[in-house]
Amino acid sequence: MEFRRITSIEDPLFRQMHRLMQEIFPPEEVLEFELWKEPLEDPGIRVFVALHEDDVVGATEYRYYEDFNVAMTDFTIIGRPGLGIGRFLAEKRLEDLNALAEQNGKRLKGMFAEIYDPYRAGHHEFGGVKPMDPYVRREVLSHLGYKRLDFPYVHPSWNNDGEAVTELDLCFLPMRDNTNELETELIVSFLKRYYTVLPNKPQSWYDMVEQLEAQQTAALLPI
Repeated sequence: MEFRRITSIEDPLFRQMHRLMQEIFPPEEVLEFELWKEPLEDPGIRVFVALHEDDVVGATEYRYYEDFNVAMTDFTIIGRPGLGIGRFLAEKRLEDLNALAEQNGKRLKGMFAEIYDPYRAGHHEFGGVKPMDPYVRREVLSHLGYKRLDFPYVHPSWNNDGEAVTELDLCFLPMRDNTNELETELIVSFLKRYYTVLPNKPQSWYDMVEQLEAQQTAALLPI
């Protein structure tokens, strides 16, 4: 299996990847084909596919913030069971991030991810691919070491309509063992940066940020 970076919508592999996204994710969560042009050309956004026998069978998008020394996983797609795609993508992504942090003269602090809470979320088929089932994904991410940040998380809708999405948890994968809390200054700074692209945030998002700013740390709990 190959780990291949996509930097243009003209790359034939991107068409395969976009088709896979349409098969796996709900329609409202898939950016239109042409709208991917700028994100793919952004050097700070890293989009890779897992290539197996010339077929795109998985993908991941993530980014590294040099000033925060943390990463954010935007999504991971496993297109087929039985190929070890999830482990392959996780290992290759971490290798790349560790190299980026080393170039930055640091050791990676950790990685954020938004994770569905299947006990609160609606029913998601995710293309019928069982490894993408929210219950399975949550357990896998727990095994990888992700922990849930202990506060009610509000995700601004990617439709930029000002709606609040509350069926996700903001989680963090600490690179150091026995890390049981995270400074809220980092969390707030990260969230403000990450969601700059969405000007229409719900009031509950601003309330969440204000509550975080009133405390010093947030506990990291099992998921």
